[in-house]
Amino acid sequence: MDIRKYNREAWDRSVDEGNEFTIPVSSEIIQAARLGDWRICLTQMLPVPRDWFPENLEGLDILCLASGGGQQGPVLAAAGANVTILDNSPKQLAQDRMVADRDGLELRTIEGDMADLSMFQKESFDIIVNPVSNVFAPHVLPIWYECYHVLRYGGVLMTGFMNPVYYLFDLPLLEDKGVLKVKYKLPYSDLTSTTEEERQQYLEKGWPLEFSHSLDEQIGGQLKVGFVLTGFFEDHDPRSEIREYMPVYIATRAVKIKDSFSSFKV
Repeated sequence: MDIRKYNREAWDRSVDEGNEFTIPVSSEIIQAARLGDWRICLTQMLPVPRDWFPENLEGLDILCLASGGGQQGPVLAAAGANVTILDNSPKQLAQDRMVADRDGLELRTIEGDMADLSMFQKESFDIIVNPVSNVFAPHVLPIWYECYHVLRYGGVLMTGFMNPVYYLFDLPLLEDKGVLKVKYKLPYSDLTSTTEEERQQYLEKGWPLEFSHSLDEQIGGQLKVGFVLTGFFEDHDPRSEIREYMPVYIATRAVKIKDSFSSFKV
């Protein structure tokens, strides 16, 4: 299966269905951002701490990675940054262009794969903003390497991702009967961890395919390519009954510094 193509079409359908992660921000939020009152999310509920960003974004080059939908990118552009948004879904990118046209913003949109940033020059960006998205990619280490490559020294990678423990459980059983039961081994994949019946249900409903990634890959992977972690928080999913047991989201802030050591080999 061409996973990238399948998930592109799945996210295009999500835009048509009004998924919450495809709903653009309002003109009121853009106007407030122009006046210096802004915030974005990498996860579900908690905004990114303001001190993860420089005090002034004016003139900074920011890559919103796998971040279409008219949310983070337009806000950062309204706050003064030079924003490029890369996403796998054309319809998600169209949401960003809609906000830009509606509110008179300048930003650039590119359809592409978050694991291949070869269209950018080395050291092109000051900040990369990557909301929860690598759950839709089968491998994450190439993503961290690409981010490291296109960030300038002193540049910051802010990313959100799923706690892999989330994928251990039978979530439909939890939602339907309130029973928390371990069902799957890690690493989890919608393609290989599920039964044929479950897999067909995913494909028939057109849901994006998801893949769990270990903390060794998520956090250790960032360190492996040369980043230094400087921030961390967890967040809950208000839509799921699992919120009663654990936070499911993790966000990290990492910096590319000149004396960091990368053990990653292409």
